[in-house]
Amino acid sequence: MSVKNPMLAHHISSQFNEELQEANAKFMSMGGLIEQQVTDAMHSLLDNDIALAIDVQYTETTVNRLEREIDECLTIILARRHPAAIDLRMVIAMSKANTDLERIGDEANKIATISQSLSEERSNSYGFMEARHIGNQVRVMIHEALDAFARLDTEQALKVLRADVDTDREYQAATRTLMTYMIEDARQISRVLNVLWVLRSLERIGDHARNIAEQVIYIVKGLDVRHASMDEIEKKVHDD
Repeated sequence: MSVKNPMLAHHISSQFNEELQEANAKFMSMGGLIEQQVTDAMHSLLDNDIALAIDVQYTETTVNRLEREIDECLTIILARRHPAAIDLRMVIAMSKANTDLERIGDEANKIATISQSLSEERSNSYGFMEARHIGNQVRVMIHEALDAFARLDTEQALKVLRADVDTDREYQAATRTLMTYMIEDARQISRVLNVLWVLRSLERIGDHARNIAEQVIYIVKGLDVRHASMDEIEKKVHDD
């Protein structure tokens, strides 16, 4: 993510700008790592690539370090600069989005661990088509949520929120399909349960991407749209 956040160019205090730029640069760097983690975790699962699974787990250390560094940057800004209005919203939103990014990394790590468990169970591909489809959806959601945050683009944020509704629907359908597989062939219960855990991680990743997109709306509009319906959110954003 190389797009500069438009919020970071208007402050009278150059020191404030520098501190916010530092936090934003780390945030976007972490976002890029998280995108790659999810991509690699899914490839490790679908392509039976254990080396990629190990890379995902190794990257977790770097992600956790960046999360701590971003938190420290934002804490310093709050302590030294006492931001108000949209500046304060930016700091609060980035702090929350930072947590969501780290949790996406945790879910990618879970998928990588499961892929290692499944590496010797390749007798069939139950659930892999569903996992590939939902995995592609959430990878796009992560990218678009980060892009929306970089550009402070509420329309892009709304696009992510709509995609999350579709992802939840796909997840529910895939879960029903896999439950049917287990009923039909009890020998596959252990393996299918592992794939169900992968789907659950993907659904959570979609939720975290949605949370990041919601923070964009909070920064730009000052609206807390958590727990609101899609229709309510669109009306609030467009009527404001």
